[in-house]
Amino acid sequence: MQGQRVLVTGGAGFIGSNLANTLAVDNEVIVVDDLFLGTAENLTDRVDFRERSVLEDDLPTDVDVLFHLAALSSMQMHEDDPQRGARVNVEGFVNTVEQFVQDGGETVVYATTSSIYGDRTEPSPESMSVEARTGYEASKLARERYAEYYDNYYDDVTMAGLRYFSVYQGMAGGAEAHKGEFANIIAQFADDIANGNSPKIYGDGTQTRDFTHVEDVVDATISAAENDLSGIFNVGTETQHSFDTVVEMLNDALGTDVAPEYVENPIPEDIYVHDTLADATRMQEATGWEPSISFEAGIERVCEPYLD
Repeated sequence: MQGQRVLVTGGAGFIGSNLANTLAVDNEVIVVDDLFLGTAENLTDRVDFRERSVLEDDLPTDVDVLFHLAALSSMQMHEDDPQRGARVNVEGFVNTVEQFVQDGGETVVYATTSSIYGDRTEPSPESMSVEARTGYEASKLARERYAEYYDNYYDDVTMAGLRYFSVYQGMAGGAEAHKGEFANIIAQFADDIANGNSPKIYGDGTQTRDFTHVEDVVDATISAAENDLSGIFNVGTETQHSFDTVVEMLNDALGTDVAPEYVENPIPEDIYVHDTLADATRMQEATGWEPSISFEAGIERVCEPYLD
């Protein structure tokens, strides 16, 4: 993508800042973020940052492409304040898209979630039945339904919803440090181990995730806009790794031998996602996108700053 004027909401957060900084090399990029979950320090000087909420009027939506990543992005945040979760994730989405469309915009790419698939040791296709077991999942499903409405109501508007799978980059040398306890477990475990602390694993460590490096997620997100996609698309690697494996590989990469601490899972079993695995066929066929960073290479990238 080159020479476009784009808006990234939630652009000071983890994924959003990586997206904004990448786009800003060849495009005019505006970021809107209320800094509840982000930090302006994640952004380069090329980015035009505006500290604003997606619930406000008169947003800078006179752009060519809207990347809507702003959200309360964890289950706990929604359980603590369901009304705020709905306002930010649903009303904020509708508010921003409405302004963008009224300004003549046509291309929208937004973040939804892979959490709605629940426990899956088999690949999860976009066509499978899903349900909302948490307020967070309900808010993201609501986004998908509103996007479906916009896609059907406006002839020229395209709405691509991306279900990201367990995105990571790392705290040291990455953009996850500000997230703290909400950072990906790879980032948390790496920081613990590098500092000689035992990472805490819920349960027995056999749970798995489809871990996807943020650079691959950024590439997929940009590809969705470049190809004017509409509908729902998985963004993942189609591979699974257990938490125990993560700890083992981090120790190998860091040259350490720090054992994990297994603790009782505080999240109820009926809503805890034990395993995730993407079926990314639809994204690959629509855009030619494929993940380029292997899990081994990703682990090395996370650990490298600690070795300097």
